[in-house]
Amino acid sequence: MAVEWQRLLREPVRPRTRITAFPGVLEIVRSLLSVIVVALFILTFIAQPFRIPSSSMERTLLVGDFLLVNKMAYAPPGVWAWLLPYHEIERGDIVVFHYPVNPPEHVVKRVIGLPGDRLHLENGQVWVNGVEIDEPYAIYEPSYADDFRDNFPTELYTDPGVSPQWWMEMRRDVRNGDLVVPAGEYFVLGDNRNVSLDSRYWGFVPQDNIVGRPFVIYFSLRQPSTTDEGAVQDDRLGQKSSPVDKIEDFARWDRFMRLVR
Repeated sequence: MAVEWQRLLREPVRPRTRITAFPGVLEIVRSLLSVIVVALFILTFIAQPFRIPSSSMERTLLVGDFLLVNKMAYAPPGVWAWLLPYHEIERGDIVVFHYPVNPPEHVVKRVIGLPGDRLHLENGQVWVNGVEIDEPYAIYEPSYADDFRDNFPTELYTDPGVSPQWWMEMRRDVRNGDLVVPAGEYFVLGDNRNVSLDSRYWGFVPQDNIVGRPFVIYFSLRQPSTTDEGAVQDDRLGQKSSPVDKIEDFARWDRFMRLVR
């Protein structure tokens, strides 16, 4: 036994050999295809990215915000009801939909009138079913006087931005000064009321046009807007030139992964 231990001690210690396994080309391609298939499934059926190009929904959604839209939010409940939350469209929901005037185009607005609702605006304030609704999200930028926009519906055709077809259709849906929302359609407004081209100008949104509901702002480029809170316009020349300043000014980092309400 002692002889055996002496022999082992005299033998040189051989370094351990490490074996590194590299994936083959076929395995890499298979993994990439799996990722692509999953991404396409998500973008087709569950979520879709959009970017906000205008100020019509500020200050809720800012110019330069990148959104993920839940395309399953208003889908009929099915086998996935236990996993994905479905619910009916409610007043106050922000929705993305196919623009009725040009269906390939997507638009985002807030639902104000549900099917059967009676609504009108007085001096820009919204009344639904005889009650003035509270809208903490709405802002009113200084603008020119517009009786059609602020006292809607009106019998006077005063705004050239109104669709002539909608003007004729709207008059058929007015009852005692209220616009009655037809079955299967919705009345939508932008939060930035004085600059938003919405249902006041082109009509109702059919339920079939609604794509989904934005649920998160995953990124936001810092782009100029007249409604940016705290923004002060002046003529001073910019002095920020360091890399840190450029990164800070590149995006609105405080809006990263912010939930949309």
